[in-house]
Amino acid sequence: MDHEWECVVVGGGAAGLSAALVLGRARRRTLLVDAGEPSNGVAPVIGGLLGHDRRPPRELYAQGRRELQAYPSVTFREGCVLRGARSDGGSVLDLDDGSRVTAKRVLLATGMQYCPPPLPGIEQLWGVTVFQCPFCHAWELRDRRLATLAAGAEGVNTALMLRGWSDDVVLLTDGPSELSADQRRLLDNAEVGVDERRVVELIGQDDRLTAIAFADGTRLERDGLLVEAPLRQRDDLAGQLGAQCAAGELASDAIGIDEMHRTSVHSVFAAGDTCTEEPSVASAIAAGSQAAKIIVQSLLADEFGLPYPPGSN
Repeated sequence: MDHEWECVVVGGGAAGLSAALVLGRARRRTLLVDAGEPSNGVAPVIGGLLGHDRRPPRELYAQGRRELQAYPSVTFREGCVLRGARSDGGSVLDLDDGSRVTAKRVLLATGMQYCPPPLPGIEQLWGVTVFQCPFCHAWELRDRRLATLAAGAEGVNTALMLRGWSDDVVLLTDGPSELSADQRRLLDNAEVGVDERRVVELIGQDDRLTAIAFADGTRLERDGLLVEAPLRQRDDLAGQLGAQCAAGELASDAIGIDEMHRTSVHSVFAAGDTCTEEPSVASAIAAGSQAAKIIVQSLLADEFGLPYPPGSN
């Protein structure tokens, strides 16, 4: 059994590294466990992050780990948390290296798994020319031939959104659509085409989309495709620790938190994509920092009676 940590941060992406940095500067004994599989690891660049715009994600995370080396209270371990359980003093976690650690606080920052549609050819294109967030990826595909694969109101919304980056946009409904007259009028006014053929495959060269294949044997040449990619938890660690999850617009099992990143378990916190409906690196960094500050205050409340939660008497 390892010695007790004041906080174990599970996940070394944007939220986890941000939290560990704040915890380190607050001189809290912190263990950061990271499997090295960030949600945006397949993307060539991070789009729209001030100071790091168009920087490869893994470069940002490597820089974050180097910064943590300045803080002796923070320990970084590569690996996974296999199991977790609540204990009287907080939580007990089993790591894949065979060790067991105890923690007064746990911060879940594992990110989420993106689940794009299971189309042949999508795997090698995902995160580059097939994407889920236009704000993250559409700049790199500006003025190119774009399409969005979605039905109903969501399809209309994403098609009109893409018009901000290209004047050649097609909405793919993947079969007969039920668009209303008003929706079709919006698309017509924006000069967005509607294609109701069944999509069966994405054609590409390396990581570049070149065409979309339909069930009738025809193809539509395209350079970029926006798709719906629901999110889901990578594992059941949150449930094992007793934290409740809830269905949202993008994820069926996002970890429920309050405005201070506290879950339904007083010693378990969460930050970043694992509990948000607006996944982005910028918001994850902010969330990790905020969650860490609350964790520090909760630990000081245990030690010295600091009023907690913040603002209470």
